[in-house]
Amino acid sequence: MALLELNNVTRDFGAIRALDRVSFTVEPGEIVGLMGDNGAGKSTLVKIISGIYQPTEGELRFGGETAHIHSPGEARRLGIETVYQDLALADNLSAAANIFLGRELKFKVGPFRFLRHNAMRARAVELFQELKSETRADDLVRQMSGGQRQAVAIARTRLSDARLILMDEPTAAISVRQVAEVLNLIHRLRDSGIAVILISHRMPDVFAVCERVVVMRRGTKVADKRIAATSPEEVTALITGALEAA
Repeated sequence: MALLELNNVTRDFGAIRALDRVSFTVEPGEIVGLMGDNGAGKSTLVKIISGIYQPTEGELRFGGETAHIHSPGEARRLGIETVYQDLALADNLSAAANIFLGRELKFKVGPFRFLRHNAMRARAVELFQELKSETRADDLVRQMSGGQRQAVAIARTRLSDARLILMDEPTAAISVRQVAEVLNLIHRLRDSGIAVILISHRMPDVFAVCERVVVMRRGTKVADKRIAATSPEEVTALITGALEAA
């Protein structure tokens, strides 16, 4: 049974149709690449899955049941997490503090509540060990490389036992070494049984970690192919419109 199922999902903004009857599935533990040029509809699709937008028409199913997701909080409760391109990290806080930002562990003494700093730090250390990341819980985010920042953002998604993680351009504007680190993190998620939708413009990254690639153009899905059955040249042609569909 598919973990995520989109059936003829359409989204209109007034007279503009941003998505037109898009359908595809994601299996548990599968990594699916989502590619397309700017304006292809990728961001709108991600915002529908993550609960920021609701579809004008069509159905979204998650875990075999129809899902009406009206907020990122509802998506999180279902097991859907999103790692945005800007990562939404606080540079002046440590890795551990960022992981628990907005989800802090607390204890109560009389009418007062206090943060459980040691417990949050210990859990952050465990998460980085699970991800096999060299990121340290006490380091400030502003001192981190791009790859380490991604590790913090990914570790944050593990707090809610995510079943699906949407990753928006995780390897944009980072070094080759850091790209390899992030791709390894994505492999770790798959090895843990977590499905990933990787939104990326970087063809080598998609072909390195994904089992399938879904290509969008002008709000429609023009291809859904196994990586083993396609090529970077074909995907490029589908993105640009040199090839209508495949």
